[in-house]
Amino acid sequence: MALDRIEILLEKYFEAETSIAEEKELKDYFTSSDVAPSLEKYKPLFGFAVHSKQEQFSSAPFDFQHRHSATIPLSNIKRKSAVWLLVAASVLVLLGLGLFTFNYYNQQKSEDYGTNNDPEIAFRETQKALSMISESVNKGIGSISYLNEFEQSKNRIFKK
Repeated sequence: MALDRIEILLEKYFEAETSIAEEKELKDYFTSSDVAPSLEKYKPLFGFAVHSKQEQFSSAPFDFQHRHSATIPLSNIKRKSAVWLLVAASVLVLLGLGLFTFNYYNQQKSEDYGTNNDPEIAFRETQKALSMISESVNKGIGSISYLNEFEQSKNRIFKK
């Protein structure tokens, strides 16, 4: 009968429907010595929870003589990691500023702005640019003529 109850509780546990009392019952069962052979595979799952409650960490320095002790120097780890984090952040900021400055000045040097020292070449380039502008303006004027025709047709229909 107890085995059936444990199996039902396991199903509820894996579907996250157990209460705290039912979970305690499962932990008590799996930490006891009389676990059914078919349920042995779940023993580490519930045994871990009990074992992890017994572990403690302290801020005392690590004792190399007694390697079985579970003390870890937490305060030194925090300070060292904070220092390394600050150093890494500083390096990244400086690297970013350096790359930005390098790219900015290289881009300014590479831009020519269309300047030319030979007057004849400058004149031809100016003519090309004005020709392109003239073509664009002429296309726009052609579109306006269609609008004028539309306006005249609208005025005929609606007679002001």
